[in-house]
Amino acid sequence: MVTGVEGEKAPALKLETLLALGLDQRTAENALVNSKVTANLAAVIAEAGISGCDKSVGNLLYAVATKYPNNALVHRPALINYIVSTKIKSPAQLDAALSFLANVGPESLDIGKFEEACGVGVVVSIEEIHSTVAEVLKGNMEAILEQRYHINVGSLCGQVRKKHPWGDAKATKEEIEKRLAEILGPKTEADNVKPVKKKKEKPAKVEEKKVAVATAAPPSEEEQNPYTIFPQPAENNKVHTEIFFSDGNIWRAHNTKEILEKHLMETGGKVMTRFPPEPNGYLHIGHAKAMFIDFGLAKERNGHCYLRFDDTNPEAEKKEYIDHIQEIVQWMGWEPYKVTYTSDYFQALYEHAVELIRKGLAYVDHQTGEQIKEYREKKMDSPWRDRPIEESLRLFEDMRCGLIAEGAATLRMKQDMQNDNKNMSDLIAYRIKFTPHPHAGDKWCIYPSYDYAHCMVDSFENITHSLCTLEFDIRRPSYYWLLVALGLYQPHVWEYSRLNISNTVMSKRKLNRLVTEKWVDGWDDPRLLTLAGLRRRGVSATAINSFIRGIGITRSDNSLIRVDRLEYHIREELNKTASRTMVVMHPLKVVITNLEEGKVIDLDGKKWPDAPADDASSYYKVPFSRVVYIEKTDFRLKDSKDYYGLAPGKSALLRYAFPIKCTEVIYGDNPDEIVEIRAEYDPSKTSKPKGVLHWVAESAPGVEPLKVEIRLFEKLFLSENPAELEDWLGDLNPNSKEIVKGAYASPSLATAVLGDKFQFERLGYFAVDTDSTPEKLVFNRTVTLRDSYGKAGPK
Repeated sequence: MVTGVEGEKAPALKLETLLALGLDQRTAENALVNSKVTANLAAVIAEAGISGCDKSVGNLLYAVATKYPNNALVHRPALINYIVSTKIKSPAQLDAALSFLANVGPESLDIGKFEEACGVGVVVSIEEIHSTVAEVLKGNMEAILEQRYHINVGSLCGQVRKKHPWGDAKATKEEIEKRLAEILGPKTEADNVKPVKKKKEKPAKVEEKKVAVATAAPPSEEEQNPYTIFPQPAENNKVHTEIFFSDGNIWRAHNTKEILEKHLMETGGKVMTRFPPEPNGYLHIGHAKAMFIDFGLAKERNGHCYLRFDDTNPEAEKKEYIDHIQEIVQWMGWEPYKVTYTSDYFQALYEHAVELIRKGLAYVDHQTGEQIKEYREKKMDSPWRDRPIEESLRLFEDMRCGLIAEGAATLRMKQDMQNDNKNMSDLIAYRIKFTPHPHAGDKWCIYPSYDYAHCMVDSFENITHSLCTLEFDIRRPSYYWLLVALGLYQPHVWEYSRLNISNTVMSKRKLNRLVTEKWVDGWDDPRLLTLAGLRRRGVSATAINSFIRGIGITRSDNSLIRVDRLEYHIREELNKTASRTMVVMHPLKVVITNLEEGKVIDLDGKKWPDAPADDASSYYKVPFSRVVYIEKTDFRLKDSKDYYGLAPGKSALLRYAFPIKCTEVIYGDNPDEIVEIRAEYDPSKTSKPKGVLHWVAESAPGVEPLKVEIRLFEKLFLSENPAELEDWLGDLNPNSKEIVKGAYASPSLATAVLGDKFQFERLGYFAVDTDSTPEKLVFNRTVTLRDSYGKAGPK
């Protein structure tokens, strides 16, 4: 039932407004954080004149707001009326309507043809669906009995849909599954085993000589499952590390039998990991490797992984970063067991600090930062290192109560100032900061350091595997020193090589400079290897995780990985998932002189190279008319044997269309300026030119093709390893971003929305950018078509 508020001004767009349309909570919340989607939804709701409706109607209105072709906005109110009145009531009908309107554009609407195109008034009874399902299953019975529950249900639904395009898709699928269950009976063990896809073998060429082929070695267990290197939780009573003291003393850090049994009882023996980012910036691809290891190990062992914010430095942390990290972790495909904060444990950490002081293992120090640095270099004790325990307790309480000035005192752990490992040189446990905390508020004015808090929170959360990058290897003794000193459970620590990629920087400090000094367009600039930047560029989480898995998680080294290797994995996925279309970036007008004025021939373009002829959804409409546009670079005045483009007197084939032959060149005021090409087309297709060109045509006489903006990206830095350069900002590539504003696109792109990805034939893979609006579509080039990493791919 639709509730009308006709004649009233549309209400402000709030969460309640969208929920009243029947949208689910997550869809509604995502819509409200996207200003472009919000604006479109507000306009659609106003045009619909409603305050609430059934979920089916609301979902169709949401689809209109996100997919409507911007070249036919004049007809949007009419379409919305069809939806509100339930004359159009299924996604299939709406898709047909949107396609019809995209081709009509701003021209007058033929209601009869429109209703016929999207099945208005057509009623398919449930009996008809059941009858057709029975007919389709009968025709596929041999395959059903052979493949059983591995039969492609989607293909069966498609066969029914061909006969009843406007039938209820859900009812069709339910009836097919019901009938299959009746035919096949309960599932067997074999039915639950995922079938192995067989690769098509190419027939051997008779004339070729036999060549000995080396058999590839089978992948190692570690390659198949990179997590086999990690021990089980029950094995966590072995020595983790040896802590060497300057006086010859050695602590062999390990869990006692009692501590380990208590830990295993609390966790049920499950693997417990944590991904602990500091919320002081956006995550980059190095964090993707950490997520793959932390979340991946827990998932592979049927355990749990915390998302824990290491929020011990309130001056650098923001709610914006916390929200981003939670959102990007989910986008990467990981589901945290719990979201926690180091600040959740501030009280317990404080109490353990008091315990350390009472044990004579911590003291309040009044040295400045520079003095502490100097004394460490000279291996000298602080003048306050041996102050009485009671005095340190009193001063630490004064620090907590805000009675000591910021910078006037710290709490330091009494470790080993003569140790060759500087991470045992009485590390700072607490410092004074009169700064409100983004999560804990203004309760505290003393904050724990990373070195003090990290190991204890790992212990509090019963972490079985504390995994970090190799630069933390020298911190392992101080990690265990504190846990041994306090008698706490000790996680198993393991370090892996950090991810370094060529032609970029990975340090948060450098990334922050690039953003704050506006060398780039924000944290999600597509030239950055932040995860937000990669996503905006059109890279999927699947491709990133595939790249990470290919690199492995060993301790071997910190070698530089060429960015081409990442692009290989991106290209591999997009080649399978991005549908093809045609876009001309730098248009050159071509007038087909032997095609009559006003004639438009609708041709079929393939979305996929191997599109089956009987599957209409694998094709898109390409209008061919008297005026077409090709790339300027596909025409030259002087021909040559190695050139396959268009030239005076030469022919080339327009992709999916006809051969054309250049008959005349029209120049502008400047004799070097070519403004138009005249050509004749070969409707019989008897000529067979070698060159094939992509193109876009006017969809109607005098109607400009769909205009879009294209953004091309190159490597952000000229050097492979800019981080090593003293003037690393001077190495920025001045040509890392190019904007093409006057590109022409096939009409099928008019309905593209954020998240859509395409292969623009001959140009590369592209994704819709967040700057897109229905009136102006913007596409980012994700990667080029050519693979510079190597045809064989990574080994």
